[in-house]
Amino acid sequence: MATRTFGACVLCQRAVVLRMTCRGMSAAAQPQSQADFLNGAPHRKHPGATNLKTLRLPEELQRAAQAIVHRAQVPKLTARAHSLRNFLWSRKRAAEDETLRQKARNLEKALWEKAREKGGDIDEQLLDIRIKKKVLSELKRTTYHWTPIKYDEELGVIYMVARLAGGYAAVRRALNEIKKRDPSFAPQSLLDFGSGLGTVVWASHSCWGDSLKEMVCVDSSGPMNTLAEQLLKGDDEKAEPHIKQVYFRQFLPVSPKVQFDVVVGAFSLSELPSKKERDEILFTLWRKTSSYLVLVENGTKEGHQMLMEARDILLTKKEKFLFDTRAASVFAPCPHELPCPKLARLSPVPCNFQQPYHPLPLPGRPDRQIEKFSYLILARTDGVEAEKGGVDWARLVAPVLSRSRHVHCQMCCPNGQIQQVVVTARKHGRDVYRCARSSEWGDQLPVIQQQEAGVQSDHPEEGKE
Repeated sequence: MATRTFGACVLCQRAVVLRMTCRGMSAAAQPQSQADFLNGAPHRKHPGATNLKTLRLPEELQRAAQAIVHRAQVPKLTARAHSLRNFLWSRKRAAEDETLRQKARNLEKALWEKAREKGGDIDEQLLDIRIKKKVLSELKRTTYHWTPIKYDEELGVIYMVARLAGGYAAVRRALNEIKKRDPSFAPQSLLDFGSGLGTVVWASHSCWGDSLKEMVCVDSSGPMNTLAEQLLKGDDEKAEPHIKQVYFRQFLPVSPKVQFDVVVGAFSLSELPSKKERDEILFTLWRKTSSYLVLVENGTKEGHQMLMEARDILLTKKEKFLFDTRAASVFAPCPHELPCPKLARLSPVPCNFQQPYHPLPLPGRPDRQIEKFSYLILARTDGVEAEKGGVDWARLVAPVLSRSRHVHCQMCCPNGQIQQVVVTARKHGRDVYRCARSSEWGDQLPVIQQQEAGVQSDHPEEGKE
């Protein structure tokens, strides 16, 4: 009996040792294959991690803004800045004439059908007048009344308080995508369309410093250009600008042959009165792009849809005369050039991201706020695919939910689908798991194949029989 018991114990011990040995071999082999994408970086700083911590305005910019606020003495400044910020957030595109005409025709047709269903004697001439009045009234009630914003000195200061820090945070985060993923890129020239307060100049300088030798700011508002120059000089007309080689214009450079390493349009597309003008400006900006075109808008449905329209136009439509034959490719945030899966849903939602920041320190304002924005970066540079290092990356499009021994990730993948993935060390490897735990909304992760357990597709066509 004792011999049998001893033999059973020995067999159990051998089985345990064998299992531990196999696990050790598996664990030793797995990280080596999974860790290729890390390139020697720690997990919390993996190549797909492009998020920034809470941003603060450059000290010189903040001091200048505070000096301008103190000098301007605008009444009820904080409340008015809050109202302007809400107004700009809810701002929509101007309704297109053809869209309005089609809507009017549909309304008129529906009202005529309703009148005929009632029957009886109809005075068509009188009814026609009534219907047209009702159509006009309904259009006025339901159509967004877009008007251009004309900035004077006072409204410029209000805008500065409302949007300086938030705009800087969004642009800085978008530019960090280029800086992190293309570290050898050192731009020498920059064009900022719709430059406003010059936040793009400050954000670009924070990224690339003195490598930028020429920065052209284009804004149709003279008072806004003046305010941007005051910010550069610390609100001292006699002082030297903190950032040199910055030039202000009210119109885009005429020559199509003049190109800039980086072209930025931040919160500018929504200020154009029609789709035709937006398309023309987009082609103009793309012609002037030597390496990267960066577009940033509010993280709303309107902002996201404008960016997706811009993406489709620049990827699919070709101009008659090309001075630079290199085609456009999507650099960020989309990991593909297929239709946006968030817009393909029955109830479309915007693809947006968040960047925390410290606003201008004024009475009654919180110490920390969050800027929600959408962005698009198109590249002309060769070798964008080579930058991936043979690894396909997906974009995290929602907050990462870390739980005990697993992480919930919602990712937009290179196949054009949104996937809900539960990442674990056992299923996906230690490196992918640790990278997922340390990643945030907006970062990238290596693609996890859909056939693996714990993956669900969020594509609208999935699951249909």
